[in-house]
Amino acid sequence: MDRTQKAQFVDDFTAQIGDAPFVVLTDYRGAPANHTNTFRRKLEAAGLSMRVVKNTLAKRALDGTEKESLSSHFVGMTGVIVSGEDATATAKAIQGALEKKDPITIKASYFEGEVMEGEAGVKLVASLPSREDLLVMLLRTMQEGPRQVMGVIRAPARDLLYLLKNYETKLAEGGDGE
Repeated sequence: MDRTQKAQFVDDFTAQIGDAPFVVLTDYRGAPANHTNTFRRKLEAAGLSMRVVKNTLAKRALDGTEKESLSSHFVGMTGVIVSGEDATATAKAIQGALEKKDPITIKASYFEGEVMEGEAGVKLVASLPSREDLLVMLLRTMQEGPRQVMGVIRAPARDLLYLLKNYETKLAEGGDGE
């Protein structure tokens, strides 16, 4: 890469990481090439990609951004997984792609302004409700107020109807209506 290509790469990577709510750094040292390719294919099936980035360029791209605290983790063989809008779906896809005793390990992750070491960050984010679940909860909360108001408005008419029905039943049984 010449200087202009490196500068372009740094700008592109800064933009990509800057917009992402969730970034995961992996260590693929010791993983066979076919295993790394299988891991990448699993991520691609979920709409993600793992990029191998030169550490010095990654550190340069992170300088001055809110994710600058990740710079210290760019040591050795580092793969970068950048999430889309839904961080929870990304974390679940990463957990699904990793196998037990996988040679690919999680170095660190960045979520909501915090750097988390190891797999703990991925597990934490994967345990959160997804964006769709949060939207459903919000919609239910917004609908509950009007639903309760309608119940209060309908209550007198409903109670009157029950009272009249009971009075009708009492008259039908031969009661005197008192």
